[in-house]
Amino acid sequence: MERLIIKGGTRLEGTIPVSGCKNAVLPIAVAAAILGDGVSVLHNVPNLTDVRTLRAVLEGLGATIKLKDSTLYIEPINHLEYEAPYDLVRKMRASIYVLGPLVAKLGKAKVSFPGGCAIGPRPIDLHIRGLEHLGAEVTVEKGYIYAQAERLVGTEMYLTGQYGPSVGATANIMMAATLSQGTTVIRGAACEPHISDLARFLNTMGADIEGIGTSVLTIRGVKQLRGTEYTVISDDIEAGTFIVAGAITRGDVYVKGITPQQIPAISEKIVEAGVELDWDDKGVRVTTPREIKGIDISTAPFPGFPTDMQAQIMGMLCLASGTSIINENVHTDRFIHTAELNRMGADITVDGGKAIINGVPNLSGAPVMASDLRAGAVLVAAGMAASGETVLSRVYHLDRGYESIEKKLNNVGANITRVKD
Repeated sequence: MERLIIKGGTRLEGTIPVSGCKNAVLPIAVAAAILGDGVSVLHNVPNLTDVRTLRAVLEGLGATIKLKDSTLYIEPINHLEYEAPYDLVRKMRASIYVLGPLVAKLGKAKVSFPGGCAIGPRPIDLHIRGLEHLGAEVTVEKGYIYAQAERLVGTEMYLTGQYGPSVGATANIMMAATLSQGTTVIRGAACEPHISDLARFLNTMGADIEGIGTSVLTIRGVKQLRGTEYTVISDDIEAGTFIVAGAITRGDVYVKGITPQQIPAISEKIVEAGVELDWDDKGVRVTTPREIKGIDISTAPFPGFPTDMQAQIMGMLCLASGTSIINENVHTDRFIHTAELNRMGADITVDGGKAIINGVPNLSGAPVMASDLRAGAVLVAAGMAASGETVLSRVYHLDRGYESIEKKLNNVGANITRVKD
């Protein structure tokens, strides 16, 4: 086990590069390994635990994958296995992405229920419903999802659930539909940047997808997809995290490799709180010349404020003047990090899916624990802004989604050391 020792009171200053988008890489790698009939080369791939875990899942299915620097080489699977067992899938929820492509390619799949962050229930009913719409017969038994279809057949479906569009289900069904017979129309599709990136990648493989970036996707099935070369977009959540890190330390940082179109709601709320964002064609400069003020936020599917940035901006609002309210509408149990922030001197009250943050003058370093990926990110940011020393344990959560986070932050003035227990 490893910990991060964060010495607070530092001001960040300099350029922070944004890595490739983890949430785009994962389904793109699945599509390349299972659906493609030739070698695919992916650029701008971050070296993360989740990427390595998915690599193990795909290699377990028969893929040959090499990661060199930030380039992923994926050879097509010649003898594809239809089963993704528990030992491979349990570590990461994104492993569910293999379900649709396996059915589309082999006509059958057996996939264990996936694991992932402990941030409340995230059902896969929309994945199953979408496959059933395409003509698959799906059953669930003893922790496994069994799906089979002689050939998937295109149809029209509405793929929105209790909490709105599903990113995972949209990706899964879109991939499956590329090799289906006929045309599939997905209404209520997720519009997140990484879903659009997956669609663009599939089109470079020979798929026929229209409506990219909208809530209505039209996929005309093709007989075959080829290997391709593609550069993955930058990570919008990593960029948002670094913007918050610059603001919470009242620094002057340039976050390189992000566009305003990728983070519209994040930018809007950061500016509303009093932070200045100066964009150019390569990134954004972040400064905080004025007092940060309290604001209200409600998480929502893209282009709304992302649930994956809820924790990070909460850390910044702990030091804002006045009261802020965050309504978590996507994962209503995603407030575990509030207890750790309160240990550092924050004043946060949780009432169901609502968090009330009363700003405090300062935070103090303390021993804290990451409960999930984004909770770890906010505790790093809070630790940099706090007085004294913060010791963050369970940093393996951070390594799932942030590539060398302490190195990037140390390069712009942070004082963070990784140690082994």
